[in-house]
Amino acid sequence: MSKSNEYSVTEAGTLMAAGKLSAVQLAEDCLARVEQREQDVQAWAYIDAQHLLAQARASDRQPRRGPLHGIPFAAKDIIDTADMPTEYGSPIYAGHRPQTDAACVAMLKNAGALVMGKAVTVEFAARYPGKTRNPHNTAHTPGGSSSGSAAAVADFMVPLALGTQTGGSVIRPSAFCGIVGFKPSFNLINRAGVKPNSESLDTVGIMARTVPDAALMFSILTAQIAPDFGTLSNPRIGFCRTPQWQHADQATATALEAALPRLVKAGARVTEVALPEKFDDVVKAQGVLSDYELSRALAYERLTFSSKISSTLNKKLAQSDKRTCDEYIVARKLLSECRKLLDDVFTDFDILLAPSAPGEAPAGLETTGNSIFNRMWTALYVPAVTVPVFTGSSGLPIGAQLIGRFGMDHKTLVHAEWVRRALT
Repeated sequence: MSKSNEYSVTEAGTLMAAGKLSAVQLAEDCLARVEQREQDVQAWAYIDAQHLLAQARASDRQPRRGPLHGIPFAAKDIIDTADMPTEYGSPIYAGHRPQTDAACVAMLKNAGALVMGKAVTVEFAARYPGKTRNPHNTAHTPGGSSSGSAAAVADFMVPLALGTQTGGSVIRPSAFCGIVGFKPSFNLINRAGVKPNSESLDTVGIMARTVPDAALMFSILTAQIAPDFGTLSNPRIGFCRTPQWQHADQATATALEAALPRLVKAGARVTEVALPEKFDDVVKAQGVLSDYELSRALAYERLTFSSKISSTLNKKLAQSDKRTCDEYIVARKLLSECRKLLDDVFTDFDILLAPSAPGEAPAGLETTGNSIFNRMWTALYVPAVTVPVFTGSSGLPIGAQLIGRFGMDHKTLVHAEWVRRALT
């Protein structure tokens, strides 16, 4: 019999509403999993078992506030929490206690969800890896920068987690860890209380083990009614190799190409789509924006506490500081033009299908892998979902990334679930 920490949010919520599961039992099962596995996985920057249990006991005494009532979640450690430390993955902020919750944390708490703890982040969500391991094979990276969020959800320590994406920090770790990762349309989830990295790119995202669970969390954070996954219509899918296709390893390329006839057989209309030539420079432009804004977002830290910043990030900041304002303006203009062009592409498609990452999670913990297949969609502000539907040659997960039209987040999630069902 499964422990409650292995239930989906939908399953746990249904049982709670029927009085067959308590918030305390769910919290205890999640904590037991942490006790069993944290030494190996190292997903948590901070966790307070007694605080979680106190929240759960209070939750069980209160009237239900909705489908997330009594459900624990993790928050990436660049997201402020008033009742536990937020250290941004840096010794500069050791023991830092914000006065307020980030907007996304406050909204989830208001819906009855319980903050379980802070998940490990790459230093300032920028470059230097944290301590977290991939739960499928601890000799491999979990991805980053939302490393702990992805690993904790994948290892059944917590059912939901908040992450952030500036390049590929939600989609890539979710793909590497074999879970659902959702990067919404830019700015749909409020970023107040999230440590800035790049104000033009930073996006709060969601990690879950099912697409409906991700949609439920997203709906709470955007004050929408969750989509219906009961009846799914056959989507129009554009297979998009992207200008970065040469970076996909053989297992990823083969898996995606082999999926196309399976999707057609399941009822989808699948057509290969080539993006206009202007898109060849989108990833480069994303890098310019990210660099230019990062060096300014961390101006105080790098100018005041350089010795407490890793050599890896210091090197990155030195390079970023060389970006000029002229480069930045040109990059912004290109991205604005490409967003309009991409909207035209979606006239003929409901979703695009592309790689989530170049391949399986790389061995070693020195890097978090390559975000080359995520940076374009982040810069273009469109929703993206990765679903775990393939397995690589080393037995580690490989995801399929589904991209939707700007603002059509619920439709993108529904179509992503259709693809997941067709391929699993």
